[in-house]
Amino acid sequence: MFIAILDFETAAGDRDRALAQLESERPFVRSMPGNLAFRVYASREDDRTVTVVHEWADQTSFAAYVASEAFARSNDVLRPLIIGGPVSRRFRAELVESVA
Repeated sequence: MFIAILDFETAAGDRDRALAQLESERPFVRSMPGNLAFRVYASREDDRTVTVVHEWADQTSFAAYVASEAFARSNDVLRPLIIGGPVSRRFRAELVESVA
C-alpha cells in the first residue's frame, strides 16, 4: 500500500474554495485504478489548513494519479491559493489488520 498525506495552508477566505476543488475531484480520483481512499479534511485548529489523505494499492497507481487530469485541474486551482509550500509526505505501508 502507498499512502500520501498532503498538508497546505490558504488564506482563511480561500480555504472553502480549496476544499470545494478537492471535493469536486473526489469521484474521479476514487474511480481510478488502485485508489483505496481519498479523504479531505479542514483543520479544526485553524481556518487555513487543509489535509488530504490518499491511500493507493501501490506507488504506480499513485504516480498515475499525479499524471492525471484531475491532479492537473486541482493543481491549477490550488497553487495560487496555497500560502507557503505544501508538504507531501509519502509512505509505503503494509496493512496489518482491518477491524470493523
